[in-house]
Amino acid sequence: MHSKARSLATTMPDNTGLSTVNLAARQRMLSQRMVLQTVLAAQGDKAQLQAAERTLSLFCESQATLLQMPKKLDEASARKVEAVYHGVQGVGGSIQTFTKLVRTALDHIGQRDLGQARSVAQVVAHTDAVLEALNKVTTVFDDISKTQSDSMKRELSGIVSDIQNVAREAKVVSFNALVIAARAGQFGREFAVVANVLSGITGKIDGLSREAIMLAGRR
Repeated sequence: MHSKARSLATTMPDNTGLSTVNLAARQRMLSQRMVLQTVLAAQGDKAQLQAAERTLSLFCESQATLLQMPKKLDEASARKVEAVYHGVQGVGGSIQTFTKLVRTALDHIGQRDLGQARSVAQVVAHTDAVLEALNKVTTVFDDISKTQSDSMKRELSGIVSDIQNVAREAKVVSFNALVIAARAGQFGREFAVVANVLSGITGKIDGLSREAIMLAGRR
């Protein structure tokens, strides 16, 4: 086996700072890595056997995290996750089968028994099925993420609109205060200072509101 392939099979990804979508997408990469590592381990590479064990552990941990996601999502999103895993055409069974096949293959390889070749062949044969299953899961989590992002944009736009309304009202108050201060002559000087400060604040609010709208449009 080419040394580059062996290096790729051994390298482990970072397990921190991943979004749900990235976590789901990473499962696809981990599944293919496990297949490669298992095949290499069956050829007598002990390092790849250890690497496959680590990848399997990481895959199972990530899968457990994804299966717990419905508890942290809104009702509609939770139903989508439950459906993709456990619905009529759910993929949970296929993913579980793949995990068990890899576990069995690694056990046979570790023991160097007669079931090794057959169990490795079963892992390879299930590769396309588990990849398709994980693609469906990633698509669902991606859709949920986009829906949440759109909802956040709408909420942010509403907040910015409220801020702009307050700023407009403050401008009216500031203008009226300046008029009253001018009429009051020297007795209205301090009042005029306060009105000018208020006018400056409302100007800054306008600028921040425009920036918020621009940022919302980029999301």
